[in-house]
Amino acid sequence: MYRTPPAAPASYADFDGFYAANVGPITAQIRAYVGDLQEAEDLVAEAFCRALGRWKTISAYDNPATWVRRVAWNLATSKLRRGAVLRRLLLRQRPIHIEGPQPDRIDLELALSELKERHRKAVILYYLADMTTAEIAEQEGVAEATVRSWLTRGRAALAELLRIDTTEERG
Repeated sequence: MYRTPPAAPASYADFDGFYAANVGPITAQIRAYVGDLQEAEDLVAEAFCRALGRWKTISAYDNPATWVRRVAWNLATSKLRRGAVLRRLLLRQRPIHIEGPQPDRIDLELALSELKERHRKAVILYYLADMTTAEIAEQEGVAEATVRSWLTRGRAALAELLRIDTTEERG
């Protein structure tokens, strides 16, 4: 069962003719202002939507097209201003080139990820956070000797994973 849509009020019936007669010229004017057809069509469509919502009032104006044109123009101006602010912001941003991690860092990160969790944590806290074995022991709730054991095992595992010769060469 199909329902026929309710008939538009008589005051809206003339909006269709008004739209058809004015959408092209107003779009051309706004396109010349913003320089982009799609953007102009969107702005003009928004202006006509606003006009439709106020059509009872706007239809009584001497030239309703002037109202729609002014609304579209104001929307375009706002859009251009926002774009200008964004462009100025982007121009002030200076790209910073940061080199990626070097191979030795990648190797270290991979080797650290291979350690047992408690050994990895002890090595990181000791060498990167500059914590003492006593501070690590207090934080982890273990004896200081346990932390020293974790560090010894962690260093040995890292040396193996990184293939570091732990004996000093004599020259």
